[in-house]
Amino acid sequence: MTDFLIDVVQVLVGILLLFFGGELFVQGSVAIALILGVPQLVIGLTVVSLGTSAPELFVSLGSIAKGSADLATSNVVGSNIFNVMVVLGCSAAILPLKVESRLVRRDVPILIAVSMAVWGMASAGVVTWQAGLALVTALVINTIWEVRTAREDPEGSGEAEPEVSEEAASGGWAPAALRLAGGMALLVIGSRILVIGASGAALTLGVSETVIGLTIVSAGTSMPELVASVVAALRGATDLAIGNVIGSNLLNQLLILGSCGLVSGGAGLQVDPVLINRDMPVMLLATFACLPIFWTRGRISRLEGGVLLTLYVLYLCDQVLPHTLPTWRDEFRLVVLCLVLPAVLVLILVQAIIYWQQRRRKREQA
Repeated sequence: MTDFLIDVVQVLVGILLLFFGGELFVQGSVAIALILGVPQLVIGLTVVSLGTSAPELFVSLGSIAKGSADLATSNVVGSNIFNVMVVLGCSAAILPLKVESRLVRRDVPILIAVSMAVWGMASAGVVTWQAGLALVTALVINTIWEVRTAREDPEGSGEAEPEVSEEAASGGWAPAALRLAGGMALLVIGSRILVIGASGAALTLGVSETVIGLTIVSAGTSMPELVASVVAALRGATDLAIGNVIGSNLLNQLLILGSCGLVSGGAGLQVDPVLINRDMPVMLLATFACLPIFWTRGRISRLEGGVLLTLYVLYLCDQVLPHTLPTWRDEFRLVVLCLVLPAVLVLILVQAIIYWQQRRRKREQA
């Protein structure tokens, strides 16, 4: 029990260090970019987005360095599931999300396509360095395209990205470099502590590192996205709330999984069969939850937000039950498959039908 408590403390300390390290990393990076004269829109589309995904990146790379490939891949998959179900669900529960940004609506089909491609790449049980290179290349191309389209239509995309204050660069080079270096140091230290604690907890509890990565680690590394989206929703910036989720999920797969594949070299990044057969399909289904953006002109209601949160609770139960109440696992999954999922599909279908009927009436009245 003492060893387990030490592991839990390490996990909590690691999460805190990652959170503050990510904040310092973003502040320092933004300040340096402003000093160099980089446009604010470009900073919001690149530097700030990278900063919120920095905890996942450092944890996944640190896991590979420690030989815990399962923790690296499960962190990415679990973070994407957490972002859609919890971050998006909490934001919608606070304030119904109505996304006006063309940039965000364009990113949703890209996210779906990338999620399908990642599942396909990993289906062989390994993400090769060639696949990693392809993902990183796709990230570069998508970033260039985002910046160009955002410049062509700044009114349609500006609200989807974080505001960048010019005061961030007021201190000059020295404070900016200090914040950047301090943030990176905290990220490195925090990721190492978190990986060590998570691996120890998995060993003590008798569960796989995959389960720990899908739950505790992914939730911890996604705290920056959760805080940023909830604050944005409270301020009424619904474009930013959902844009943060979509952008983070894209970076998780293109940058983090791609980088892990490259770093793994010729052996490639090994993927747990459980992830391929169970959790990656869940990630893809969670990504499809963003489709109401098209059906309701970017509106995700409080009811839909509550449904997303409920689905995440059920997902956690499915992760925990095999290790706590194994005799209930099959019955639980049967209930989810036969009752919960059909009810969710019916809800989505009804919402879509109502929306299209309202739209048709408006056209007839016009």
